[in-house]
Amino acid sequence: MRVLFRKITIIGVGLLGGSIGLAVKRRKLVSPGGVAGFVRRVASLKDCEQAGAVDFATTDLLAAVWDADLVILCTPLAQMRARVREMLPALKRGAMVTDVGSVKAGVVRELESLVAKAGAHFVGSHPMAGAEKTGVGAASADLFANAVCVVTPTGKSNSKAVHKVERFWKSLGARTLRLAPEQHDLLVSRSSHLPHVLAATLAGYVLKPTQPKHQAALCANGFRDTTRIASGSPEMWRDIALANRKNLERALEDFISDLKKFGRTLAKADAKAITKFFETTKARRDRWCACCASPSPE
Repeated sequence: MRVLFRKITIIGVGLLGGSIGLAVKRRKLVSPGGVAGFVRRVASLKDCEQAGAVDFATTDLLAAVWDADLVILCTPLAQMRARVREMLPALKRGAMVTDVGSVKAGVVRELESLVAKAGAHFVGSHPMAGAEKTGVGAASADLFANAVCVVTPTGKSNSKAVHKVERFWKSLGARTLRLAPEQHDLLVSRSSHLPHVLAATLAGYVLKPTQPKHQAALCANGFRDTTRIASGSPEMWRDIALANRKNLERALEDFISDLKKFGRTLAKADAKAITKFFETTKARRDRWCACCASPSPE
């Protein structure tokens, strides 16, 4: 695969940032020695380099960003604006900046104009990949293989930068999808953010100390699978919930309405309606799984 960039800088070398670094290096998308990583803590420097996720790691943001062709923001959402402001003096004219944030409208609105001040181009991204584990130790070069990566250009976006960002994600094995930032946020509030709140609520309800003594012992694979994502980063999910709170509130209201509808059916002991409920939801999920197993071509 052909080298796409001389230098790539990853701001925040955790699960996603580390996986990007590993994937870039495996696919040789950057010049030798050209993957830089910025971390907040000195203790993280050795971890990043031992994992092989970057060629060099530093706590000096300006040094990390200096002369980079592509900068990827992999920090929690609430930190992105501050990091971009700090790195502007080192940002090269014509450079591209993207991110991996799970909420796009606010990020794009804030960062697009900031990055433009340096003569660079911001294009929002959201790779739909991840895990409940955190840190560079959990990173994988295959994390983005066959994953959907949403790219969220606006009317102000530089078309060449958009194409390059899309090409970058495709080079990591992802399938790209263009959406307006607002549409992205509406859709992921249901498919990503709502499930996390549900998993966290279920874990909190079933495992709270006031439950009977043997409750936790009766939590088996179904409970483990359903609540897996509740082990994700509390800081990250706090930022996501707040940044997309209006869409998430609506999704919660709709979901609660559906739960109450099932509750009314259950109260009536309506076996036919209950069977139809489970048949319908099973068929919908099975069709979705089949589509995931055989993704349509670009």
